[in-house]
Amino acid sequence: MPLSHYNSDGEAAMVDVSEKAASKRTAAAHAFVAMSAEVLAALPSNKKGDPLQVARVAGIMAAKKTADLIPLCHPLPLSHVGVEFSVESDGIRITATAATSAQTGVEMEALTAAAVAALTIYDMTKAMDKGIAIREIFLLSKTGGKAGDFVRA
Repeated sequence: MPLSHYNSDGEAAMVDVSEKAASKRTAAAHAFVAMSAEVLAALPSNKKGDPLQVARVAGIMAAKKTADLIPLCHPLPLSHVGVEFSVESDGIRITATAATSAQTGVEMEALTAAAVAALTIYDMTKAMDKGIAIREIFLLSKTGGKAGDFVRA
């Protein structure tokens, strides 16, 4: 299967979606921030503020800037971006969702939201432990578009 982001001369190119009909598209992405129980316990008393609330806003803002960060992404009119957290014994699980009605999908927006939310948590907690690790960034699901739906097994 040829890569879609190259033209006939083998040069990087933005995909032309002008002939595609707009349709509802959604995506969900995952990230995990692994940290010690001590760092988790200190989250409510963080001097910089609540890391999860700041990370939620950062993830939403990042999704809206995806086309500025990823060179060949189309700017999309996002109708929804959500960032949710699950605090677990060994870290924080992040689920980011994005939705639009457009000519191309929102996978990159959901992935960007999850990644930047994870980076923000790291930034706000790194003073307590430089060993915090961001891992497991991946697409959970997507709906809409010519390629159809996807759900990670």
